[in-house]
Amino acid sequence: MPQDSQTLHGDGITATIVAQGAELVSLRNAEGLEFLWQAGPEWRRHSPVLFPIVGRLKDDQLRHRGRTYPMTQHGFARDRQFEWAERGPRSCTLVLIDDADSRSHYPFAFRLAINYSVADGELSIRFEITNTGNETLPASIGAHPAFNWPLRPGLAKTDYRLTFAEAERAPIRRLRDGLLLAAPQPTPVDGKILELSERLFDDDAVILDRPASVGVRYAADRGAAIEMSWHGFQELGIWSKPGGAPFLCIEPWHGIASPADFDGEFTEKPGLMLIAPAAARALGYQIRLRQTQHG
Repeated sequence: MPQDSQTLHGDGITATIVAQGAELVSLRNAEGLEFLWQAGPEWRRHSPVLFPIVGRLKDDQLRHRGRTYPMTQHGFARDRQFEWAERGPRSCTLVLIDDADSRSHYPFAFRLAINYSVADGELSIRFEITNTGNETLPASIGAHPAFNWPLRPGLAKTDYRLTFAEAERAPIRRLRDGLLLAAPQPTPVDGKILELSERLFDDDAVILDRPASVGVRYAADRGAAIEMSWHGFQELGIWSKPGGAPFLCIEPWHGIASPADFDGEFTEKPGLMLIAPAAARALGYQIRLRQTQHG
């Protein structure tokens, strides 16, 4: 078990969270089957928290009131040590508060609290961002859980599909060098179904910047399955490493990479939450571990 971790147990589900990055590092069902990618050489993370940006900024620079601040892709929260605010057998809460180091990259006051809880075969994750300063807090946040692909040995990657709750007819967005391309692309989703293959990610993530759905099922015709739902998020990223890797990321986001031609004032960047002083914003998602009908 990783150091400084908490394992939650609840009715057919076990989840382990570490203080480093407040990251989920294991998610198992009652049989002990691991659903979460175990940070192999293809990608050394499991389920990082993306804050205070999602994606990249142009030149990895945040511009605010005439100054520039270095800010790497997906922000710094995933690499910071969180403090435990609560630790119990079924729920835990971790907190990150701005400090001198964070303000050297992101000159805003904030409190980020992340709660994990388990019950009835479901893991719930709740983010709460509070503006503890006296100016508007511009922020994005995203989830980045990576699931094993395939979920069980003996199945092919192409046996799997994503089934959305609603038909997803809108065009998608793509990235180049981590920045958002201006032109939308035709969606690869056929009605509610996205057939999965490695080639889908040749051009990096598939980004639904205006999804109709707030839920999706990841499954083959047999074996283990995952159902995810979310609230408060406005985009969805789907990603695996171009060239092939044994994981699939399903990522609810509130925020998106900078448009390729945007390098202006950070507070004007598309996709941000703008949180008033003393106000808070809560978002969340749920992961349910399932078995397909024939599996």
